[in-house]
Amino acid sequence: MIVGRAPSPATSIPFVRFLSSIPILTLTVTPTFSLLKTPTPSARPFFSRSHRFFPFAHTPIAAGGDFSSWFPNSLRIRVSAMSTGAGLVEFPLSPTSSLKIQKGDITQWSVDGSSDAIVNAANERMLGGGGVDGAIHRAAGPELKEACAKVPEVRPGVRCPTGEARITPGFRLPVAHVIHTVGPIYDADKNPEDSLRNAYQNSLRLGKENNIQYIAFPAISCGVYGYPYDEAAKVAVSTVKEFANDFKEIHFVLFSDDIYNVWVEKAKEVIGK
Repeated sequence: MIVGRAPSPATSIPFVRFLSSIPILTLTVTPTFSLLKTPTPSARPFFSRSHRFFPFAHTPIAAGGDFSSWFPNSLRIRVSAMSTGAGLVEFPLSPTSSLKIQKGDITQWSVDGSSDAIVNAANERMLGGGGVDGAIHRAAGPELKEACAKVPEVRPGVRCPTGEARITPGFRLPVAHVIHTVGPIYDADKNPEDSLRNAYQNSLRLGKENNIQYIAFPAISCGVYGYPYDEAAKVAVSTVKEFANDFKEIHFVLFSDDIYNVWVEKAKEVIGK
């Protein structure tokens, strides 16, 4: 752009004629889809409730799903599972099963919304708490707490004893189910390794019984329960390896760099590079 004195009328007229002689290219866009379209109930499992990565109220991009029905044939989009995750590392467990470790938000993880489940590191009351437990309850909505409250108590105040597992629907989460398990408090449990192994085993068994094909775990007991990362990773990875033929994919979705790095190194050691 050249900035200077405005041209005189005598010089302006030829310039205007020149501009008027330039052919105009008109771009017509046919509104064949709307980004503000409200998802139908059948499409709900593909959507996360987080608006962090997509600004429109009804259409936050989630982890997983084919959005082809939203767009014309010339424009197809597919978002892979846990699209906001980072550093995904995959280890083969069998010819038909794999272990995947990634850093991210487990409340946004999903695969197909029908045969997938996330595991909640719950407490024995199963009514929500801090850490991943609180995050899952917030993302799932109040319906999850209502469902958990209906789980029978095995003794006063205890719906899921340490090492056991319970299952509920996922409600507003993008996954079909939530499996709730209680890990051990490291310094209080007489045998924390056995209790942690039981938590993983019972979660996987419950998933298998409910035809879950894709399951994602957090690092159970590695928050306020104080389980050392290296010891917890060894138990976690060696236990899921036992279920290699029962699931298509077993995931660990981990919230911190430190835990993620320990899990990846332990998987290399237990499963192989």
